[in-house]
Amino acid sequence: MIERYWTLAAELEHEIDKVKGSRFLATVAPVRSPEEAQALLERVRKRYHDARHHGVAWRLGPGGARERFSDDGEPAGSTGRPILAELAGRELSDAIVVVTRWFGGTKLGVGGLVRAYGGAAAAALDLAPRREVVLCERVTLAHPYECAGAVEGLLAEYALRPVAADYGAAVALTLEVPLTAVEPLLEAYRDRTAGRGRAARVSS
Repeated sequence: MIERYWTLAAELEHEIDKVKGSRFLATVAPVRSPEEAQALLERVRKRYHDARHHGVAWRLGPGGARERFSDDGEPAGSTGRPILAELAGRELSDAIVVVTRWFGGTKLGVGGLVRAYGGAAAAALDLAPRREVVLCERVTLAHPYECAGAVEGLLAEYALRPVAADYGAAVALTLEVPLTAVEPLLEAYRDRTAGRGRAARVSS
């Protein structure tokens, strides 16, 4: 089971040196859905409307479970696939790369295009800031007030803060817990509350 993965922390643009007169500019950005990816692509198309091609690839979800690429009119396999390979090689997900090309008058051939598009993607991704995404599960805890101190100490040990709290007849807390910590936390919670606390996993 995948418990964490890496994505981009911010959008970035980077242009490599000209390749036989053609310009290649890569735009990389974090995205969370196909709709966000398409919106970013359209924004790049509009911004650089004078360019001939906008090769693109994106990966979404833990482990890049969903991915897509497009050659945007360039020879098949010369554009989107090498861009995707750079994303996959860095094990990045929830991320998109758009490489914009201004034709310089000289054809590069499939091999030259693969190197240019892949190289532009690689250069931008090497410069882009990253962040780690830790997958979590939502857990609810409910316990008597006399257990509150022990539970607060437990949460401090796990560096957890409730995302929601309700102080009614009992204390009810909602937490986002990293997947690796769920079982140990629930076991410790039962011990700290002497079985008086009630814990539940919330289905997403």
